[in-house]
Amino acid sequence: MSKKKRRRIFKPFRRASRPGAVPGTIRPAADAPPPLIDLFAYDEHRVHRAKNVTAEEVARARGSARVVWINVSGLGDADVIRSVGQTFGLHELALEDVVNVHQRAKVEEFEHYLFVVARMVRNHQERLESEQFSLFIGSNFIVTFQEHVGDCFNGIRNRLRSPESPLRSRGPDFLAYALLDAVIDAYFAPIEAFGESLERIEDELEIRPTPELVGQLHQIRSDLLLLRRSIWPQREAINNLLRDDNRLITRDTRLFLRDVYDHTVQLVDVTETYRELCADLRELHYARIGHRTNEVMKVLTIISTIFMPLSFITGLYGMNFDTSASPFNMPELHARYGYPMALAAMATTAGILLYFFRRRGWLHREI
Repeated sequence: MSKKKRRRIFKPFRRASRPGAVPGTIRPAADAPPPLIDLFAYDEHRVHRAKNVTAEEVARARGSARVVWINVSGLGDADVIRSVGQTFGLHELALEDVVNVHQRAKVEEFEHYLFVVARMVRNHQERLESEQFSLFIGSNFIVTFQEHVGDCFNGIRNRLRSPESPLRSRGPDFLAYALLDAVIDAYFAPIEAFGESLERIEDELEIRPTPELVGQLHQIRSDLLLLRRSIWPQREAINNLLRDDNRLITRDTRLFLRDVYDHTVQLVDVTETYRELCADLRELHYARIGHRTNEVMKVLTIISTIFMPLSFITGLYGMNFDTSASPFNMPELHARYGYPMALAAMATTAGILLYFFRRRGWLHREI
């Protein structure tokens, strides 16, 4: 795979804040899209949904319902991010981590809220990408930040519209669980696709190994490495939510988070298994190529060995002189059947060599 292709899979590490900048500086990346803010305010009796709201509308919605969910898609406007943070009392250091999207999955505890960083996976233009998902859990609010528009939360939004949904009767910690569960479950689809691709490649390697299969294996292994780098820290972060005795996470919600942790462990195991399988299939490819090369060399060596005595005989009888007057006459040089007898001698020699090779097992081709 070319270096250009690798750079498309693994984005280079770039920190927006320059060295020596004031801590808490909110400086989005130059290519970050403008933010779009969605609002959900709900309780067990009613739900209010608003799209593309302004920062002022967010401030007015603060405390309008038992649970308020603010989702910001796009990090291209520092003023909007700062305004949302001021509305909910979010620390500037946490907001700095929001716009610096190279963060490792983690959980940080503040006085009145929890700050959780996770990694979302998505398919963009037929390639796998990972983006940062930032989550703030308060006593009556959830604030989430995403790098781009488009996520895996449509199912949660539909559940919030249903009066029978448990989300409507529970607190913001249960909504945080649902969001994290959706983030983790989104990993299963690409991993299942990788499993099907590896099974197909293994079947094709048994039939006919080609260089294209090695390229596919390398790309799958790179994508699996991307998933591994995203999943491993999230297992630790979710485990912290289970261990920490924080009043913002109820005991009932911890039971559901335990299920998310189990899914994360399962993803880690499957990812490691598939990465090892990629290495095994690549070694199988090279082994079959080496075996095929050895078979070709063996056939060529046998052919050369057979023709060595035949070349000697034809070279000996091809010497350009007459020995009729010499006491050392070349046998059958002037005989009537000398030519067919020479051909018979060469055929007999070749037959004896072939019989010898077969008895020794050198002509047996292993599949």
